[in-house]
Amino acid sequence: MTSSDAEIRLLNDARTWAAQDPDPVTSTSLLELIRQVENGVPAARQELEDSFRGTLQFGTAGLRAALGPGPNRMNRVVVRRAAAGLADFLLSAVGESSPGTRPRAVVGYDARHNSDIFAEETAAIFTAAGIETFLMPAALPTPLLAFAVRALECDGGVMVTASHNPPQDNGYKVYLGRHAVPENGNGAQIVTPYDAAIAARINAVGPLDSITLAPSGWTVLDGTLAADYERSTAALAMPGEFPARDLGIVLTPLHGVGGGTALSVLNAAGFKDITLVAEQAEPDPDFPTVSFPNPEEPGALDLALESAERLGADIVIANDPDADRAAVAAKDPDTGAWRMLRGDEVGALLGAHVAARIAAGRATDDGGTEEGAQGVFANSIVSSRLLARIATAAGYAHQETLTGFKWISRVPGLVYGYEEALGYCVAPFLVRDKDGISAALLIAELAAAAKADGRTVFDTLDELYLQHGLHASDQLSIRVADLGLLDAMMNRLRVSPPETFGSSAVEVYTDLAEGSDELPPTDGLLYVTRDLTRVIIRPSGTEPKLKCYLEVIQHVGSAAELPAARQAVRAALDDVLRDVSEALGL
Repeated sequence: MTSSDAEIRLLNDARTWAAQDPDPVTSTSLLELIRQVENGVPAARQELEDSFRGTLQFGTAGLRAALGPGPNRMNRVVVRRAAAGLADFLLSAVGESSPGTRPRAVVGYDARHNSDIFAEETAAIFTAAGIETFLMPAALPTPLLAFAVRALECDGGVMVTASHNPPQDNGYKVYLGRHAVPENGNGAQIVTPYDAAIAARINAVGPLDSITLAPSGWTVLDGTLAADYERSTAALAMPGEFPARDLGIVLTPLHGVGGGTALSVLNAAGFKDITLVAEQAEPDPDFPTVSFPNPEEPGALDLALESAERLGADIVIANDPDADRAAVAAKDPDTGAWRMLRGDEVGALLGAHVAARIAAGRATDDGGTEEGAQGVFANSIVSSRLLARIATAAGYAHQETLTGFKWISRVPGLVYGYEEALGYCVAPFLVRDKDGISAALLIAELAAAAKADGRTVFDTLDELYLQHGLHASDQLSIRVADLGLLDAMMNRLRVSPPETFGSSAVEVYTDLAEGSDELPPTDGLLYVTRDLTRVIIRPSGTEPKLKCYLEVIQHVGSAAELPAARQAVRAALDDVLRDVSEALGL
């Protein structure tokens, strides 16, 4: 096919799409893009080609992409087909496991562009298919949707969100429960093989005009369910063993949907000295005060840190835009400067706090877990090994999972789970997913308890390091324009595996793609050296990045040794970063 033939076909596909597009905004923008291509605008040609380069693939993260026209973007055509395919899957799965049972589903949405439209059309398609459907009454946090799947005993749940992605993106996250996957659904995100089964149903959907949207018939929930979530989450706060509530908190939802819910939960638990960052308090899909609405990104917490310094606050808590993640910042007593804690640091603090809560008899309403008084602590394989030592010392089992809360949330007997990317599950009996609001509550609780004892969260961390060793981590992310470069870099490492990192010989080399009794196969490489330095390298599952996770461990005999130990582990991490870059040919 010549370039001219290819362009004619591309333009014809685009015109066909524009003619069927139910959204006048994307249809009009597509027609304008076609006009620009016909006038020889190179950027327009590139944009059109990318919009029609294949079909947006449904996977374990559901759907996530930039908004816009075409099969490779998030729009009403793509969402309608996804909803129709998911409805077909739910009808089939529930029919097989519980014949005669009418499936139930709940749909939630955040405040991003088109989220409400995507959610309402999903509800209309589910209803037309014969599914009893509930629609959230407003833009609300993702943890509330995960809570609703279980509270309403639903077989499926959809959350329309792109979490902490840039403003131009949106997404479609799917949960399964009750009869749909009775062996391991339980209100968690989808995993393999359900992603492939749903994708097959989506691919089998006929022409767009064959998808029926009911004019009504779904139930728009009132505020009762949100109130139930807030009450249940606030009730996690310890009334006796950790009664301290004297804590100055600066809270920011980063223009997302978590501000009101987080404030209500913290207030109900007794935390009253809370200041919302005014510029970021209300939902705004354009995220005007941040370049990237992810608390991990440099600059995202600047306004909150400025407020905390001005007010003399004790702690900063930030949720990402859909409030399933939580970030923490505090003033480091060693430097006198505010800094954000790493996800692994917060993960360790929460793990130790959850263990202490269990010892005090308040892990759940019955003093244990859903499965009994003993359970499992879990974290993703790329997270710190410190949680395993904390769990073992407290008498609990520990399990590593693949990256992603869809795996962590399915650990049998889960008591507490986290991943280094600011995701924490502190109450799996309420929300079988990461939840930045319940995590914020327990962060406030442990910080207030430390303050009442004349300590800081950094002092609490130091106590963990003295007991279990100083665990220090870092990351290297390499963004690429061509996804093929990721394969090339991984192949380079497999063909010529590094022999040392930071002058310590590699003693364990594991190709995670081969799988094991503990972990399903995944594209990644794990190295452990003689001095227990660990390096994990893997392609990102959601972005065009190669991600490298580093951790070094150093024994510390006394508090007096901590300053020197911090310098030593920082130098060790720098050496390992240099070796990783060299191994990748950078």
